[in-house]
Amino acid sequence: MTNLVASPGAYRQSAVLSASPERLVVMLYDGARRFLNQAAVAMRERQIEAAHNKLRRAEDILLHLRETLDMDQGAIALRLQTIYLFCQGHLRQARFDQDPRKIEQVNALLTQLREAWAEIEPS
Repeated sequence: MTNLVASPGAYRQSAVLSASPERLVVMLYDGARRFLNQAAVAMRERQIEAAHNKLRRAEDILLHLRETLDMDQGAIALRLQTIYLFCQGHLRQARFDQDPRKIEQVNALLTQLREAWAEIEPS
């Protein structure tokens, strides 16, 4: 008998493959924010390795967002690039200082960006 229930990974893959570009950006922000929340908790609990690993995942998402910017779009792309570079630097400083508040500041900024992208996402 075949398994009629798809795995959560299959649902996630299907959601990614069928998503609009705007929805993909929202999903990336959601992932980065989830990792940042986990990193801040781990840092507060002095779980240095876990905090580092979660920060690394969020930083990888920020790098992907920055590298996929269409710089031909002008001022908006340039502003996003500046924001992503700021976030990456702030997270490096958070790691160095072991300061979860810096992680939360980046998370708040990404939350604002996520909401803006969600507003332009097609229905």
